[in-house]
Amino acid sequence: MPTDAPESTMPADRGRSTPPRSTGIRQVRPKTEGWKQAKDADGRPLLQFASPKRGKPPAHLADLAPEEWKAKADELGVPAFRLKQVARHWFTRWTSDPAEMTDLPAEGREELVAGLLPPLLTEVKRLETDRGDTIKFLWKLHDGALVESVLMRYPGRITLCVSSQAGCGMNCPFCATGQAGLTRNMSAAEILAQVVEANRVIASGALHGKRADDGTPERVSNIVFMGMGEPLANYARLMRAVRTMAAPAPNGLGMSARNITVSTVGLVPAIRKLADEHVPVTFALSLHAPDDGLRDELIPVNSRWKVDEALDAAREYFEKTGRRVSIEYALIKDMNDHGWRADLLAEKLNERGRGWVHVNPIPLNPTPGSIWTASEVDVQHEFVRRLSDAGIPTTIRDTRGKEIDGACGQLVATEDDEAAAARA
Repeated sequence: MPTDAPESTMPADRGRSTPPRSTGIRQVRPKTEGWKQAKDADGRPLLQFASPKRGKPPAHLADLAPEEWKAKADELGVPAFRLKQVARHWFTRWTSDPAEMTDLPAEGREELVAGLLPPLLTEVKRLETDRGDTIKFLWKLHDGALVESVLMRYPGRITLCVSSQAGCGMNCPFCATGQAGLTRNMSAAEILAQVVEANRVIASGALHGKRADDGTPERVSNIVFMGMGEPLANYARLMRAVRTMAAPAPNGLGMSARNITVSTVGLVPAIRKLADEHVPVTFALSLHAPDDGLRDELIPVNSRWKVDEALDAAREYFEKTGRRVSIEYALIKDMNDHGWRADLLAEKLNERGRGWVHVNPIPLNPTPGSIWTASEVDVQHEFVRRLSDAGIPTTIRDTRGKEIDGACGQLVATEDDEAAAARA
């Protein structure tokens, strides 16, 4: 474990971006390995905020707010309550099969369902690990774009890690998804379809699916927007999906907004916008470094909004919503796991008050071709100890699914995955 200098040698300024004077600290710099990072005309890592133009996904009932259903019903020439019936089947029975919708008139039923519930996801591959408690899905979208989602059973809850974009435009060098670039934004219905499909899979008996005493099948209880993509870069569709997740049946999935976590690398204006939505989701900031010197290289969006700006926005989210913020911090050996960085992180968080934040250190999940690796266990414990001693609630996150490249930072749906599935 690196040896830090005594605390008396540590600079006290808020914007400290260099380590304290010390000996024996090994500093690895971020660099790309096995791929070439896209750069802009000025040689800086390219950031893609706008979605490339591609064919739109098929129009789906879940892309409409309930107040828009009447106009859609008029367009289709059916009573408005028929849309509510179809919605109930999709949101609560997780089916789009007309044969199962016997409460609809037989005449015209198939055409109505086809017009409202076109297929959005085609399952290409499914991988299981953790004794069947973790399942990673590879999905193909209508235009051939590939995305992944990960379903995980924990004691007392079932969590689905969903994708919000095909690929990602944030270009973080340690993340497999970022290496692929941004293909396009996903529609609200495509985001929601991941949940509906996961519920259907659970009900079929996968993930050791069980039923309650009343015979009701288990379903996804928690959502984390930590799959492929930067959720806040697809803001409008993200919020449509979140509101529908939290809407009671038959207008939505009837989930608790408090069990939905939205993660971002730090798009500050969108964080502030999210705070004004009055939807009490859990907010997570993927920080990964408390100093701008390293975070500029590790998280390219830091060139737009610095560490203190992102933390100020996160604190504002807490003040407006009363919801405690999560700080995600991937621990990378000899890069960002130094004790002085734990001290600096604690200092910056405590400057903004107490009781508003929780830190989740995450041992780095390796990606193909990378020499970066997770911190040593004793270094992880020292990092946590320093934060805890400073009064910061800190919990090392369980890394599920890394054996099937389904853990944080490992999602990278590729044509190789599809070809492998076709050969299986």
